[in-house]
Amino acid sequence: MDGLFEHLPFKPADILLPRDCDYDKWAVVACDQYTSQPEYWERVEERVGRAPSALRLILPESSLDGPQVEMDITDINATMAAYLREGRFKTLPNAMVYVERTLWNGRVRRGLVGMADLKEYDYEPGSDALVRATEGVVMSRIPPRIAVRKNAPIELPHAMLLADDPDCTVIEPLSAQTARMELLYDFDLMERGGHVKGWLLGEGQLAQVAAALSALAEPAAFNARYGTEHEPVMLFAMGDGNHSLATAKECYERQKRLTPPEKWDALPARYALCELVNLHDGSLEFEPIHRVVFHTDPPALLDALVRAYPGSRRDKAAAGDGLPLRYVCAGGEGVVTVPASAARLPVGALQNFLDGYLMDHPGRVDYIHGESVAREFAARSGNIAFLLPPMDKEALFPDLIHDGVLPRKTFSMGSAHDKRFYLEARKIR
Repeated sequence: MDGLFEHLPFKPADILLPRDCDYDKWAVVACDQYTSQPEYWERVEERVGRAPSALRLILPESSLDGPQVEMDITDINATMAAYLREGRFKTLPNAMVYVERTLWNGRVRRGLVGMADLKEYDYEPGSDALVRATEGVVMSRIPPRIAVRKNAPIELPHAMLLADDPDCTVIEPLSAQTARMELLYDFDLMERGGHVKGWLLGEGQLAQVAAALSALAEPAAFNARYGTEHEPVMLFAMGDGNHSLATAKECYERQKRLTPPEKWDALPARYALCELVNLHDGSLEFEPIHRVVFHTDPPALLDALVRAYPGSRRDKAAAGDGLPLRYVCAGGEGVVTVPASAARLPVGALQNFLDGYLMDHPGRVDYIHGESVAREFAARSGNIAFLLPPMDKEALFPDLIHDGVLPRKTFSMGSAHDKRFYLEARKIR
């Protein structure tokens, strides 16, 4: 079976599933959500109590700047080791898991859990790797994530890869075959997370997936699909978890420096567990990620934004051609329209400005899912929110192939409560 996936960057893995615990307390949402809403994580803490949980194996990013972060990381690694010693996991060898996630809105998102080959992944702009980042990686965000992962014996994935599979050949055919697969889990997720089911693929389904992925990766078909010539194949793009996969890549590179070259390919750190989703899944919606700047002077910031892009206008509504940047603060709301030459997308013009402005002025930016949440923060004195438009998901692969990576935090695959919940795990040491 290994030979079927030999030349593919997504493969079966030895997947760990928790046992002898309540899955509805075990599974918690991705650690990079609700970073400005600590009350969310407080509710999760209260719900989990003393039960075994993935909450004990992750560090919510809202805690990354906490006073005891180093002790928190030590406790996480110790708990991972304890769960392994206690036999908290059962192993599914050489496995893939077909997942159906019923979202809060009732739609079903289909996915496939396996492992990505980090040898075939590159987050650098202009990369020609089979697996590519969708946004620029902020290197300053990597070290704290490395601190969590570098001594961890296991990983829990929230990264989601996207395949551009308009004919639905890879994942969707599995939905009609669940009666012939082993049901692994079936339970409700906390905090409006919806419901999730997972099935273990049999040999026939694994062969079917390998054949479909190989067809998508065929160079001639790839170039015909995008109207290119001799362009290197991009089989997958990062959907969620750009920085998490970049962290896994850096940890793999670090281990290589401590390992003889002939052993590099056998390192468990060469791979990262993740979920593969079809870009054309009917449940998958690209939502904007809004920006909220906290503890700043909104009028001064808006004046600086207009000055930063000569020809910009600030009005109650968008002013003619250009890139509209909608804002709201305690003093009111409106639009700054910057020239179209400033960037390809409104988010690019805004992010470039904020990166420079906040180097010399007080304030902290956070990336917020949901307009209502952004408006709630913006209503407080000293804060300002920029409400960004959604991106057309059909444009994602062509944009990446022709123009390279997008500005960071350009889109979100659904709302915060729709993000992947930690459930499966994998040994990385």
